[in-house]
Order: sequence, then structure tokens, then C-alpha cells
Amino acid sequence: MSASKLQPPESYSTEEIQEILYLAITRSTDKEELSRQQLWEIAAELDIDIQLIQEAEQDWLNQKQVGKKKQEFNLYRKGQLQYKVVRYLIVNVFLFSLNILSAGHLTWSLYILFGWGLKLSLETWKTLQTGGEAYERAFQNWKIKNEVKQSLTTLWTRLKAFWQSTE
Repeated sequence: MSASKLQPPESYSTEEIQEILYLAITRSTDKEELSRQQLWEIAAELDIDIQLIQEAEQDWLNQKQVGKKKQEFNLYRKGQLQYKVVRYLIVNVFLFSLNILSAGHLTWSLYILFGWGLKLSLETWKTLQTGGEAYERAFQNWKIKNEVKQSLTTLWTRLKAFWQSTE
């Protein structure tokens, strides 16, 4: 059966409507972006309550902000992992050398290498996991810690400015 003979259904799911509207909007404009005003006009034409579009826009902005924070968090975790890997390599090269020089062959340094290597492997696996409850908990803890650090930095800057202005 050819595409021109397909009959549209009588009703669509919300997801199907979103997909169709997305395709129509991308085809109707030469630009890749629509203005906020155009968003409001589309919502008005679709008879969407202004309060609902404002809430949806705010939710979208919040999700975008959380996405940026999660990217920062993932970069932070990868940086921490990289630091641990470099430290692991430096210490174990030193211990290997010390073991070879003192005993003439590898003995005790292998236990440290494998034990620490197992721990590092588990931390690597945990770092690469970007979903789940443990990830969300770690992200929330990091976010709170950063917000507290930022608040303290702002407070300290204001106190310094106040002290300098009173002198």
C-alpha cells in the first residue's frame, strides 16, 4: 500500500500529536529556532491555556538547568576519577620499583596493586553510571555542597567589601 493511500486515524495519542506538531513546525520554518512570541502564538492557536504554557516553559527551563548541572557533576566525577587513576599509577610504579630493588622480584607490591586496582575499578564503574538512585543521591549531595560553597563565597566577598568600605 502506498503512502498516499494511508488513512489517518480518528484520534491521536499525546505522543503522536507531539511528533506530528514537531514535524510540522520544523517543516514550516526555514530557521531552526522559533521566538518566544511564536511559541505563545502556537499555544494560543492550539487553545492551550496561558497558565499551562507558562508552567510548561518553566518546567522546561528547570529541566534544562538540571541537565547543565548534571553535566558539570559528570565532569567533576570524571576529573576526580582521573586524579585517582594518576595517583594509583604513580604510587604503584614507586612501590613496584621499591619491591624490585629490595627483594629482586615482585612480592608484596602485587597485593597492593590488585587490591587498590579492584577498588579503582569499582569506582570507575560507579563514575560511569549516570542513572539510578545512587547517582541521583550523589548528584543531590554534590549540588548541595556546591550551593553551600557558593553561598559562603558570596558571604565572604560581601564581608570583605564591607570591611574595606569601613576602613
